[in-house]
Amino acid sequence: MIKHCYIHIPFCKTICSYCDFCKQFYDSQKVKEYLKNLREEIERDYQGEEMDTIYIGGGTPTCLSLEELKELMDILSLIHKSHNTEITIEGNVETISKEKLVLFKQYGINRISLGIESINENHLRFLERNHTKEQIQKTIQMIRKEGFHNLNLDLIYAIPGETIEEVQEDLDFLLSLQPEHISTYSLMIEDHTKLKIQGVKPIAEETDEEMYSLITSYLKEKGYIHYEISNFSKKGYESKHNIGYWKNEEYYGFGCGASSYKDSIRKTNTRSLTNYPKGNLLEREEVTESDKIEYEILLNLRLLEGISLSDFEEKYQMPLKDLYNYQQLVEQGLLIEEENHLRVPEEKIYVSNEIIVKLLQSKKEI
Repeated sequence: MIKHCYIHIPFCKTICSYCDFCKQFYDSQKVKEYLKNLREEIERDYQGEEMDTIYIGGGTPTCLSLEELKELMDILSLIHKSHNTEITIEGNVETISKEKLVLFKQYGINRISLGIESINENHLRFLERNHTKEQIQKTIQMIRKEGFHNLNLDLIYAIPGETIEEVQEDLDFLLSLQPEHISTYSLMIEDHTKLKIQGVKPIAEETDEEMYSLITSYLKEKGYIHYEISNFSKKGYESKHNIGYWKNEEYYGFGCGASSYKDSIRKTNTRSLTNYPKGNLLEREEVTESDKIEYEILLNLRLLEGISLSDFEEKYQMPLKDLYNYQQLVEQGLLIEEENHLRVPEEKIYVSNEIIVKLLQSKKEI
């Protein structure tokens, strides 16, 4: 049964130089039409399950006006929730207001995720972010005052020209805000972004790895649990929604560019606002049992706890060791098998993709 739901709001007041998500400039008429189509999609495809998690992402959901957000919250009411459903909304510092926070509280939103990215003015300009250090502090004070106690802050590192000392400054600032959760992302120069068009090159891999090592060791030293490659939390504040993805569980995806995984079919909605009302898809994939197993491995090994061997056997009616010859990787220290889990050692998590490829290549002929 599906327990997770993602809702995409593709509108932004400004477009960040690095962003390759489905997005476009805010336009009130387009928002009105989009929300109407979003309601219709949910009414058509949602089967009435009670959700463990709902995640409203973008784009910048909080760039909508108060009236538009009321309409979005009304649409959210179509989806069944329990008293402890984790409901997250993404936002930018400059698009949060007291009135919007009161509305979110009224409709049961209990987790806020803010794109901070950096406090360095040069890096903020490079990323085309529009907030200041002071705005961040005031916004978070306001969020806390309105009674929100589950806050994620995003950090981007490996920005061209960035120094280790500047990463440390960003970390110290984030920690001064005492968020329950921190997500850290190495800057990727993606196709169809301003940075790619401008010919910007990524930083040296050794520097990227040095920054990642600093982030992981420092956040752990300060009491955060490193539970996934890019994610850290205080105890009990891991992102339930994202863990659902990493556990390879099925989920709904509503809105432009949103992906769903349901009844062994993965599909992604069109990224075009024009084609969205027609129900057009960007892609559709029928997931075979073999595909499911590969996804399970790829996603589970993003988590520091790794693959639960008993859960895997129960799910697929076969031990993982009967499918993959991973013992050699264990002997080489690339994987650890203990306490009924197979995981990547934390000191090798930066190169986990290479290890996962080796594991998948060890597939046995059955």
